[in-house]
Amino acid sequence: MDKMADGRTLRLIEVRARPGNPAQGLLIAGNLVLRCALGKGGISAFKREGDGATPLAAMRLLYGWHRRRRGVAAFSPLPFRAIRRNDGWCDASNDGNYNRPVRAPYRASHENLWRKDGLYDICIVMGWNIRPRLRGRGSAIFFHLARPGYPPTEGCIALKRADMARLLPHLNARTMIRVRR
Repeated sequence: MDKMADGRTLRLIEVRARPGNPAQGLLIAGNLVLRCALGKGGISAFKREGDGATPLAAMRLLYGWHRRRRGVAAFSPLPFRAIRRNDGWCDASNDGNYNRPVRAPYRASHENLWRKDGLYDICIVMGWNIRPRLRGRGSAIFFHLARPGYPPTEGCIALKRADMARLLPHLNARTMIRVRR
């Protein structure tokens, strides 16, 4: 793994569940070890839609969204765009846009990316079930901001805002997050 102190981008980030609490993890990024939240279903090698698990997998960071006027600057070599009020992500496995961004209102079940709680002020799409996209294998697996106290996510990986801000300059489209048990 590259060390962040030398200014290079990170090629590999490892995430592991904390012993005794499968919904919380340790994120190892170069010379940093950071606390993170994981899915309420722990880590699963058999990820399914709605199981709340974080996939046991290696996933590329693809691109992200940021929320303007929330005090977060999306400074990163990753491509970012501003979240709009009608941005969503389809989680209906029988829909043609399953596990893809959509515009709300949308006819099928979807998650709104414009959130009041600030979790998606920084939201990075990870390469889970993107290509190929298999129905029912899980959607909206993001790298985003954590709630205070690191309560479980719905399957995503979440960091506190200060830790995310520290990592952003070192992330690019070649960065891989490997989730292990």
